[in-house]
Amino acid sequence: MEIEISSEDYARIEKLIASDDSPVGIDAKKTHVLILHTLLAIEKRLARLERRS
Repeated sequence: MEIEISSEDYARIEKLIASDDSPVGIDAKKTHVLILHTLLAIEKRLARLERRS
């Protein structure tokens, strides 16, 4: 599975999670918050779709 993401969105996300203080170049806490926020949005959307059917 390949995720399609625009260059603009990729750059925006990259800026959000970047960290010069991290040995891997990203802020793990910000990254996890972003992932959890996205998963919660997906969960809410799925619940709405399930209520419709």
